[in-house]
Amino acid sequence: MSGSNLSQQPPPEDEWIGTYLTLLPKWQPLDLSHQSMIPISISRVNQFDAARLDIEMSAMLKEQLVKVFSLMKPGMLFQYEPELDAFLEFLIWRFSIWVDKPTPGNALMNLRYRDERAMDSIGKVRTGLEGPGLTIAQKIWYCIATVGGQYTWARLQSFSAFRRWGNSEQCIFQRPLARRAWILIQRIEGLYKAASFGNLLIFLYTGRFRNLIERVLQARLVYGSPNMNRAVSFEYMNRQLVWNEFSEMLLLLLPLLNSSSIKKFLSPFSKDKSSSSKVDDDTCPICQAIPTIPFLALPCQHRYCYYCLSTRCAAATSFRCPRCGEPVVAMQRHSGLASNTNPNQ
Repeated sequence: MSGSNLSQQPPPEDEWIGTYLTLLPKWQPLDLSHQSMIPISISRVNQFDAARLDIEMSAMLKEQLVKVFSLMKPGMLFQYEPELDAFLEFLIWRFSIWVDKPTPGNALMNLRYRDERAMDSIGKVRTGLEGPGLTIAQKIWYCIATVGGQYTWARLQSFSAFRRWGNSEQCIFQRPLARRAWILIQRIEGLYKAASFGNLLIFLYTGRFRNLIERVLQARLVYGSPNMNRAVSFEYMNRQLVWNEFSEMLLLLLPLLNSSSIKKFLSPFSKDKSSSSKVDDDTCPICQAIPTIPFLALPCQHRYCYYCLSTRCAAATSFRCPRCGEPVVAMQRHSGLASNTNPNQ
């Protein structure tokens, strides 16, 4: 009995503490490595939509600000358009990113900026969305790159275009320095576009850093809240998608349809054929009036106004008669005194 009682007694408290302190250094690396690497996937469409909404917000502010100066001299505000755009971008940056708040587009898409460099030192990660915001240095560099960079580049391009650095052929001999500056500007622009395209491909593959500024600053867009209610119903979204696809289809098919062939197809089903054909023979098929200077379209022999027929033939290389659908290859005066002329000449 005494031996069994001794075997069932718990070990002293000091042994539990010693064992804990011995195994703690081995547990911590495993715990941290398991918790700090939680992959998250941010919707690429939401990030693109947020950028588009920010552009629309800036355009709306610009439109309202331009209305304030509507009574001023026309064209005066156009000279200061880069300054106006920079001022609006600075306002958006000042009241959003600088005060640790998302931009209007990011707020609508439930996104915020996170300092990706600080994620390696975080010990506990529960949802993968935690992390500090941008540092003061990142915010200042973001303002310099977006506001100052865009303003400087816009002013440089307008100044070079106004001075005709690249358009004048005499720049090669009279102003070689201006020509070299123009070539340098074009090369910088080409390199930036190539780098932006490469960053776009990487973003589509990884879903991180939608532009070069975010990639350089390591400012990643993550969800601000794990849960977000949908503000737009699915029924409204489906109607918008159907209408957009239908309008795009009409824009594609309407130029392919020939109105004259449709009229020719529907003419047998029209009423009062004799009266309508008589009226059609007396009027110009284009302006629907009696021709003042009548000319005949060859080879179909339908009468037109001279100006209506000549302008249509000059505008279209293969103009077809709206009445019969035949291609017009020449035009002749109705009296027959004038010789045949090419309508495209």
